[in-house]
Amino acid sequence: MFGLGPAELILILVIALVIFGPAKLPEMGKALGSGIKEFKKATSSMKDEISLEAADDKSQEAADGVTSQEAADGVTSQEAADDEIKKG
Repeated sequence: MFGLGPAELILILVIALVIFGPAKLPEMGKALGSGIKEFKKATSSMKDEISLEAADDKSQEAADGVTSQEAADGVTSQEAADDEIKKG
């Protein structure tokens, strides 16, 4: 993940054990794990919300009869059809 091998991870854990002591280290690990869990939960929730809004926008465009290109151009399907009739 970060280019750390097993030897580097062991060295980091030994340094953390020396600095914080054996009593504090499990508490810190638990707090870190809880923080990571909350972060994943929040990002997952945000991703679901964004995809839901995108799906709602797409279904709204379909219900309005507007394609993505027409929405970008600001032209409705009826206006596009009228233009085709005028050209043809």
